[in-house]
Amino acid sequence: MRAGIIGHLLSFEPTYRQAGVSRYTEALVRELPALAPDDEFVVFSGPAPVPPDRGFDPRTEWVHARMPTGKPVARIGWEQTVGTTVARRHGLDLIHAPVNVTPIISGVPSVVTIHDLAFHLYPEQYPGAKQRYLRLMTRLSVRRAARVIAVSNATRDDVIRLYGADPARVVTIPNGVSDDFRPLPADDVARFKREQHLPERFILFVGTLQPRKNVETLLKAYARVAAESGWPLIIAGAPGWDYETIFTAARELGLTGTDGPERVRFVGFVPAETLPLWYNAAEMLVYPALYEGFGLPLLEAMACGTPVIGANVSSLPEVVGEAGLLVPPKDVDALGRAMLTLMRMDEMRADLRERGLRRAAEFSWRRTAEETLAIYRDALSHSGERTQSFRNPREQAQTRRPR
Repeated sequence: MRAGIIGHLLSFEPTYRQAGVSRYTEALVRELPALAPDDEFVVFSGPAPVPPDRGFDPRTEWVHARMPTGKPVARIGWEQTVGTTVARRHGLDLIHAPVNVTPIISGVPSVVTIHDLAFHLYPEQYPGAKQRYLRLMTRLSVRRAARVIAVSNATRDDVIRLYGADPARVVTIPNGVSDDFRPLPADDVARFKREQHLPERFILFVGTLQPRKNVETLLKAYARVAAESGWPLIIAGAPGWDYETIFTAARELGLTGTDGPERVRFVGFVPAETLPLWYNAAEMLVYPALYEGFGLPLLEAMACGTPVIGANVSSLPEVVGEAGLLVPPKDVDALGRAMLTLMRMDEMRADLRERGLRRAAEFSWRRTAEETLAIYRDALSHSGERTQSFRNPREQAQTRRPR
């Protein structure tokens, strides 16, 4: 098999683009060659060279675009012009689009990964042209793909419900977590706290600052318990859409030090290489997002042994399982009580730490790649039979990971 992976959203620069879908794509590019040494993998990426220290398999073939595909217009142009001919020119048997949209005409079977349908469910958070493009092209990609990968059962349900996709062609393959996310030596964590001028105990949020992350509810809930706990809240994340309302809420709640003690600290974007230290340094991660296709911060925090509080909606219960506290995302009182309970109960935090470590051990990028490779082979074996029934590998071993 000679498979092409569209990697234009791969980013090796320490910016917010390095998160989420970039980590997913990089993990597949890293893991697949080791799993299938007799197969060939071609990665189509932007014009920037691949840093030699990333440790990719030397057998992987990289094809760099001449267009600046890090920019949306150029990337869309590549996908639906150049991308339609790469299978023939590079002798591909299959194309995988790891982020929602695949070349509509490719000449070979395609696999597309859907991370979430936020642009469909929260259209007001996307510019008009971008939202319309994503809705149209994701729908067409789902319709034409031989197989569709969803990163959670919640996303799979959305794809089937909103796009009328054949359930037999949509399979759930959860994200993984890197070995970098693990409990770190106490001395390393203490040194990091000194360098970042962090308090001994604090609550952490990690995520892009935008309405869907529900940071304003977090601030309101924290404001009700801040004085009693004394633990600051640190919010890590790059500004996204409509982020100004978050800073306004913090000021109006008296949390930023303007009219009293500074209880909330915004630290901006956190590079991927320091994320494990942030999780290890925190007493808990609170992530009350209104909607997530997966919820990677919760998994990463659990892998570091950090207790988590999440929302009980969309994909987040699938990730957390019984290893954290889940509350209705808009219930300020419930979220405040959950934080206060964890602050007061050392035994509960210790219990959730162990539960979280066990839960996170069920997820790995190697496993994600193994199941993705199986989808490639299935798509090829049933090319031309788009409605062929496919038994999800998750359903073959339901006891391995609770739904």
